[in-house]
Amino acid sequence: MNPAKFVSRLTRKSRSNFFYAFLCLPRPQREALYAVYAFCRIVDDAVDVGQDRAAQRKELDRWRAEMAQVFEGRPVHPAAQRLQEAVKLFPIPRAVLEEIIAGVEMDLERSTYKTFDELYPYCYRVASAVGLCCIEIFGYTDVRAREYAVNLGVALQLTNIMRDVQPDALAGRVYLPQEDLQRFGVTADDLAAGRYTADFVRLMEHQARRARSYYEGAWAALPRADQRTLFAAEIMGRTYFALLETIERRRFRVFGGRVSVPTPRKLGIALRCWVRSRLGHSISGKTRA
Repeated sequence: MNPAKFVSRLTRKSRSNFFYAFLCLPRPQREALYAVYAFCRIVDDAVDVGQDRAAQRKELDRWRAEMAQVFEGRPVHPAAQRLQEAVKLFPIPRAVLEEIIAGVEMDLERSTYKTFDELYPYCYRVASAVGLCCIEIFGYTDVRAREYAVNLGVALQLTNIMRDVQPDALAGRVYLPQEDLQRFGVTADDLAAGRYTADFVRLMEHQARRARSYYEGAWAALPRADQRTLFAAEIMGRTYFALLETIERRRFRVFGGRVSVPTPRKLGIALRCWVRSRLGHSISGKTRA
């Protein structure tokens, strides 16, 4: 299969929040981001699909070998071939891509986290590391863009955790810190069973405050000089912030179906972020998308 078609098809098929953030970009940037996203999806699926831990670890090791070929040789997988083209055009750090694999591998090593401090490295590896790849493609001049990417990645991952709390629990994974569950009197069985209680609402309010603090940290770090080049990152951030707001408006009723942001609203957010970046308007945590 043609590597470009494979990567593009995979990204479009997902219809993720990231897809709409990439639409306004020049083709070289867009295709590089598709390559990074496809790599992330494939590596993540290697762990999420199936129960054979030995086979899953073997697949991740195979991708580590592919990563070496991306930077030093001739990769075999179509997604790795496209990723090689991307790293030739943009300074995507090999170490950050390897962090993504390490983050995915954490799902094979543990299913719970006692504290948020224990959860943070997972969020960094599976989300912030992706952001650090993306800003190298978008381009930036101020090193604070890296702080922006790290904080935004954590915020996005915390939002995902809130949305997917039941399917994750049904799969045997509870990303909400155990100390938070104990503090608010909620169990893993409650999450898997979808028990919507006042204790669960208080638990989720606590998680939402934490997520909001990372969105605010990201927006505070966003360099004014780089708002124009980082507009696609802002589209992702504002779309996920809209998802968090949707979850909050529903009073954290996330059981029984996947909460999402309607496509028209995603497109509206994308357009507003693009216009703001061109007009040079300041983007702060108080600015609503």
